[in-house]
Amino acid sequence: MKESATTISESITMFYNNFIERLPGIGVGVLIIILGLLIGSWIGGFVKRRLAIRTGDPLMSKFLGQAIKYILVIVAIMLALEASGLGAIATGILTAAGASAVVLGFAFKDIGQNFIAGIIMAFSRPFDVDDTVQIDDNFGKVKALEFRYTKLKTFDGKDVYIPNSDVLTKPVTNYTEDGFFRWDFNIGIAYEDNIEGAKETVLKALRKEPNVIEDKEHENFVIEDELATSTVNLKVFFWVDTKDFRRMALITKGNVVRNVKEELELAGFYMPADIQEIKLYGGETEFPVKVSSLSE
Repeated sequence: MKESATTISESITMFYNNFIERLPGIGVGVLIIILGLLIGSWIGGFVKRRLAIRTGDPLMSKFLGQAIKYILVIVAIMLALEASGLGAIATGILTAAGASAVVLGFAFKDIGQNFIAGIIMAFSRPFDVDDTVQIDDNFGKVKALEFRYTKLKTFDGKDVYIPNSDVLTKPVTNYTEDGFFRWDFNIGIAYEDNIEGAKETVLKALRKEPNVIEDKEHENFVIEDELATSTVNLKVFFWVDTKDFRRMALITKGNVVRNVKEELELAGFYMPADIQEIKLYGGETEFPVKVSSLSE
């Protein structure tokens, strides 16, 4: 018992003496970590600001700024372990990381895919911040690009976090890239009305709306779309600006629909409701009865 107590006492004394001897090194290591955090944050922020100014790309600048910050912090931790006399631990960490890379690669395959996809997208992607995009079934404005996901803000207020691997591999529709989007809607006129006159009246209504775009590349037009039961249906195509997509575009579409209706009415065109024709058979008599819809 005395020998055991002596051994424990000697071990504690040896540990204490070693700790005291290494205390200055540990202090230096802690200082290196603190400086690494401060320097990493400053350099990361500096790179982010400079890249944002030079490239005008806040997504890439933020992503690269964060990457530089984390790399510098990891380097600072390794240097701190060396300065503390714990170089063996640093070596062990690196060895373990290398040995477990394959295992972690399988275990965290999705995380790795999203991280690599995030790196690729930092340099090449089909959208910028505040672009209106549709990724798979998600539709909204791009708000952030992180290491593992892209954040969308939908137009009904939802925050959607899409894995970067999905953004990279699935179709992405960008409604803002060239700034224009083409709306369309149908309107029916009576069979006895003049079709060409109606089309001219619709185009005149489109030109009255200031938010409708028309130039050489973006032509507004009207076509005959369908011979319906009681109407000749015209299809109206017109362009709008998508910088404020959905809200302004929807308001513009509403204004156009209203203007077209009012102009057609002023020009004397009739827009009948759908009519169903019912034939009643009884005995030797047969006579048609036209029944208008409730909207009429």
